[in-house]
Amino acid sequence: MVSLQEIIQLAQNIRLDNQPGDWKTVSKKHLINILNYIHFQSGTILINFKHLKYNNIISLQARPKPCLDDSFDCIWLRPKGLKLNAYEFLDIFLTEGEKLIRIKTDVMAIREEGIRFSLPDTCYELGHQRVKRYSCEGVQVDFIQNGTVFSGRLLDFGAVSFCVEVSTVPPQSFYWVNPECPVYIVFKDEQDTFYSGSCRITRQTDGQKTRSFILESIDKQMRRFKPKKYRSSRHKLIPSPNIIFLHPLTSKMINLEVEDLAGSGLSVKEYYYNSILLPGIIVPELFIEFADGFKLKCKAQVVYRNTARTKDSTMFVRCGIAFLDMDIHDQGRLSGILHHVANKKTYACNWVDLDALWKFFFETGFVYPGKYALMHNNKERFKETYEKLYIKNPGIARHFIYQSNGIIHGHISILRFYENTWLLHHHAASRSSDSMAGLVVLSQVERYINDFHRLYSTHMNYVICYFRPDNRFPHRVFGGVTESIHDPKGSSIDPFAYFHHHKNANQVEMSALWSLTKVQPEDLTELESFYEYTSGGLMIHALDLEQSMLDSDELSKEYQRLGFKRERRLFSLKKEGILKAFIMLNISDTGLNMSDLTNCIHIIVLESEDVPRDALYSCLHKLSNYYEQEKIPILLYPVSYAEEQSIPYDKVYNLWILNMQYTDQYFEFMEGLFSRVQKDRFKNSANFG
Repeated sequence: MVSLQEIIQLAQNIRLDNQPGDWKTVSKKHLINILNYIHFQSGTILINFKHLKYNNIISLQARPKPCLDDSFDCIWLRPKGLKLNAYEFLDIFLTEGEKLIRIKTDVMAIREEGIRFSLPDTCYELGHQRVKRYSCEGVQVDFIQNGTVFSGRLLDFGAVSFCVEVSTVPPQSFYWVNPECPVYIVFKDEQDTFYSGSCRITRQTDGQKTRSFILESIDKQMRRFKPKKYRSSRHKLIPSPNIIFLHPLTSKMINLEVEDLAGSGLSVKEYYYNSILLPGIIVPELFIEFADGFKLKCKAQVVYRNTARTKDSTMFVRCGIAFLDMDIHDQGRLSGILHHVANKKTYACNWVDLDALWKFFFETGFVYPGKYALMHNNKERFKETYEKLYIKNPGIARHFIYQSNGIIHGHISILRFYENTWLLHHHAASRSSDSMAGLVVLSQVERYINDFHRLYSTHMNYVICYFRPDNRFPHRVFGGVTESIHDPKGSSIDPFAYFHHHKNANQVEMSALWSLTKVQPEDLTELESFYEYTSGGLMIHALDLEQSMLDSDELSKEYQRLGFKRERRLFSLKKEGILKAFIMLNISDTGLNMSDLTNCIHIIVLESEDVPRDALYSCLHKLSNYYEQEKIPILLYPVSYAEEQSIPYDKVYNLWILNMQYTDQYFEFMEGLFSRVQKDRFKNSANFG
C-alpha cells in the first residue's frame, strides 16, 4: 500500500484541473469492492479540503464504512476539534496495491464524527511508478548526526526511502541537523535492533519540536562478515524453496522465491516497485520452506540489493541475504540437502546403516588389530554410543559419508568437545573401491566448516585433530597447512607422547614436598605463559585452558541433556607451592572417540628438569580412580620430558589446531593439494584418529 506521506505529497502536488489523459478509469462496482476491502483491513483513505480564502490544502484520514449502494460513509480518524467551515471539499485519495485512486464526487453530509459521499459512476487510477512505502507502527528510531542522538519513530518504510518522525529534547535544536550531511539511523524495538546505516536527507518538514524526515539509504551493500576468498557454493534447487518471514519494520508477511541457496545465505528477486528489502535489515525469524512443506529457521540479514531489468525492460532487484544464526540441527539438514545436490554420492548428517558403517571401519583397516584389542571388551558400549551418534544425530556431532548403492566408501566426523572447538576424527576411506573417497569426505567437512563456523550456534572458533606424524595423509594435509600458513596463531601443531596407565600399577608415594590440588586461576596464567614461550600456538584457547573458561560447564550440561557423558577436571601438580605440571582429565563415553582421546588425561609439564617420574606416576595413580577402564590413555607434553625421564610411550600424537580466522589460507593450500592429488591419484591410506 502506498504510504500516507506519499498520498499527502501527491494530493498537494498534482494540479487537479490538469488531469493527465492516460489516467485509467475505475468503475463504480470496482470502487465499491476497493472501499469494502479497505474497511475489511481496517485501513484508511485520505480526504482533501481546500481553504476558501487561502487556498491551502489539508488532508484528513478517515476510515470507510461498508459500502453497498450509491453512497458511502466515513468515520474521522481524529474527530475532536475538527472545524471545516472555512474549507471546501476537494477530492479523495485511496490506494489499491501500488496504485493511487482519485475520487471526485459530492459531499452529502458532514457531521462531527464523519462524512457521507455520493458514489460517482467513474473515478481515476493514477499510475504510481515509485517504490512503495508501507505504514509502520511500534518501531523506535535513533537519528544520529555529529554526536547528537534524536529519538523518534518510523512512520513508513520502503526499500528506497522511508519517513521518520523525531523530536527534540532541550537543549537540542533542529538547527543541529545539517541536511547536507549523512545521518546514522537505527531502527529497533524493546528487544531487537532491526537496522542501522548511513542515510541522506531528501526532504523534511518545518516543525519546531517534532519534524519528519524523508531519508534514503546510502549503502547498497554491506559487509556483515570479513570478506572471504573461498565462499560457500551456491545452488539453484528445483523446485526452488521460498523464504517466509514477518517483515520487522512493516509487520507484513513476506513470501519470496529463492534464486540460489548456500550454507551461508541465499538470494531472492523482487519486483522493483514492490521491493521491501534494504541492505542492513535484520530478520529475527526467517523460514526457508521447501516443496514438501519442510522448513528451516534462521536469523538473517539483507547484505546487498542490486537493480536490473528483464528482457522486456521490467525492473527488478536481486537481494542477498546472509544467515546470522541457525539451530545446529537445521544446519545439518541444510548441509545434507546441499551436499547431496552437489554430489549424489555425498551425505551429511544422514541416517546411517550402522552394520554397514562398522563393516566399513573394519574393512578399511581403520579399526586395526591393535585398536580392536583395546575396544573389544567394551564392544557393546561402542555400539550403543554410535547408535546415539548416528541415529539420534545430536547437535554435538556431525558426520559426512561418501557412498554408492548402499556401500560406504568414505567417512569423516566432527565432535564438539570443547566450548568453541570441534574435534575432527574418524576419517577413513576405502582404497579398493574409490581412491578419491578420502578426499571427497574431507572436502565435505571443510565445506560444512566454511559454511557455518561464523554462526553462534555452531560454537566453532577452532578445529582440532590428533594424528600420528608417521601417517602420511594427515601429515601431508595438516602439516602442510601449518607450514603454509606459517603463523602459530593461525595453525599450530603440538606433539604429545601417548601411552596407557594401568590402574593396578604399583602405587608410588608422593614426597611431602609435592601436592596435587585443583587448579587455581593463577595456575592457568602460569600455564599460558609457559605455553606461549615454548610453542606460541593455539592449544590454551582451543582446549578452554584460559582463565575465563575455568568454571564453564555449559557444554557438559548439554552432553548430559543429550544422554552423553562429558566431564572435565583440572589439577595442578606443585612442589613447595610452585606449579610444576598441569593435568586435565577428560571423562566421556567409551567410544566417543575410538582412540579414547576424549576419555584420557592430558599432562603438560612446565619444568621438565624438576618433575621426577615418580611424582608423575603418583599423580596418575590417584587420578585413575576417576575412570572406569583399566587402561587409561595419557597424552604427555612435551615429548622431550618423556624421553628425558625414560617414560615408555607407544606413539606420538600431533595435536593440530586451526583458527577459523584463517580459513582462506587453509582452503588456498587445500586447493593446491587437491589439484596435485588429482594428478597423481594419491592412493595411500587416508585414516587417522
